[in-house]
Amino acid sequence: MSQAPNGFWAQAAADPERTVLIAADGEEWTAGRLHAEANRLVHGLRAAGLERGDSFAVVLPNGAEFLTAYLAATQAGFYLVPVNHHLVGPEIAWIVADSGARVLIAHERFGDAARHAADEARLPPQRRYAVGPAEGFRPYGELLDGQPGSAPEGRTLGWVMNYTSGTTGRPRGIRRPLPGKLPEETYLGGFLGIFGIEPFGDDVHLVCSPLYHTAVLQFAGASLHIGHRLVLMDKWTPEEMLRLVDVHRCTHTHMVPTQFHRLLALPEHVRAAYDVSSMRHAIHGAAPCPDHVKRAMIEWWGPSVEEYYAASEGGGAFATAEDWLKKPGTVGKAWPISELAVLDDDGNTVPPGELGTVYMKMSTGGFSYHKDEAKTRKNRVGDFFTVGDLGYLDEDGYLFLRDRRIDMIISGGVNIYPAEIEAALLSHPAVADAAAFGIPHDDWGEAVKAVVEPAPGAAPGEALAAEILGHCARLLAGYKRPASVDFIESMPRDPNGKLYKRRLRDPYWEGRARPV
Repeated sequence: MSQAPNGFWAQAAADPERTVLIAADGEEWTAGRLHAEANRLVHGLRAAGLERGDSFAVVLPNGAEFLTAYLAATQAGFYLVPVNHHLVGPEIAWIVADSGARVLIAHERFGDAARHAADEARLPPQRRYAVGPAEGFRPYGELLDGQPGSAPEGRTLGWVMNYTSGTTGRPRGIRRPLPGKLPEETYLGGFLGIFGIEPFGDDVHLVCSPLYHTAVLQFAGASLHIGHRLVLMDKWTPEEMLRLVDVHRCTHTHMVPTQFHRLLALPEHVRAAYDVSSMRHAIHGAAPCPDHVKRAMIEWWGPSVEEYYAASEGGGAFATAEDWLKKPGTVGKAWPISELAVLDDDGNTVPPGELGTVYMKMSTGGFSYHKDEAKTRKNRVGDFFTVGDLGYLDEDGYLFLRDRRIDMIISGGVNIYPAEIEAALLSHPAVADAAAFGIPHDDWGEAVKAVVEPAPGAAPGEALAAEILGHCARLLAGYKRPASVDFIESMPRDPNGKLYKRRLRDPYWEGRARPV
């Protein structure tokens, strides 16, 4: 078969015995089995009261249940809301409540945080389900037991509604209108054509990052829909990734630069022990990649090392290894389904080579920030939107980034927003004022630093720092928490209250170039 039937569901019906998934524990799933599980979940969610346009949230590791939820939502007209399983209860509760999720599916590993979230979001007990035993949750199997594995009636395309943080620190859902079409009427795998990845063949996609990330789920889902096998990693380690590429002859994957850094740190004899010649597209994004790291990966993995620029809202630009070697530092040219523009503060296009704000436009449809029309309007000029990054286009249309959202921290490819951290710091009674920003970290790129102005009567020192860090641990996911706290007598603010954060941040970067 030279052309895949459009969409996973048609392929599963045509060839139900084909292996489509290798779970993290090595268990193999056929197309027919995964198809039936997704159908049962649709029936179960409908029995629980969900209708077209409703949302359900998942707090799950990389596993068959996550992909079952994805396939169920996108053939039943639901919005799937993936939740970062590193978040703590109040953070999960915000997303569950804001999205209007009518059902929450969690994994026992995240049961405590999920239960706190469900309680805070006032989700009824009969709408909570857990994979594995978890207090306060019904068994996930109850959603599926007794439900038919046959295709549901009234099939219609649904979407994933990812949450992305903004400068307010509160995550906002990216909601796209439902098209009211059959799933097969939209080519759900076409996205991968941007990167030269074609349907069927011998392709195997390695999922080596958490599926709650927008791009990771998009790449995995698109791969399923064009007939590619998925190999899942639950916890990424560099040598295990090499082993899986070797054993399963993986051909494409989505990565972040921190993973490159960890791979390159392996001893030479370990790297040489695995055959990675099957890899044709090692596509990276989400964070800047240092030039020396990228060159080393290209030398090792060859032209498979490719880069893109995009956001949860859309994209974007793409650069092959050849593009990057020709124009070091570029993140590429516009995708065929998008346009790029660099505008000044008045919304006018700037000449090639001149720095401005990067805007993008997608031909595949628009979006809005859920319950935040002001943010939706603020970030747009006509049909173009921006996530606040600064850069320039050269005379050949290649995009170069020279800065990013002013204060955003990127640690290990994850976006971290200081406003949310500062709000947590300021909720401690011994903190009069606070700032959070990124400082150099050899492995992760940046680590979170907190600078605190103590409240009157509070004594700065190790004891107070430990108390503040413990306070943050109760309010913030681990990757958001400050790694350390420094104290300052008075924050550098102007008479209007504006914080001169660069005065705090720059000394930590002295002699080092902050990644942009």
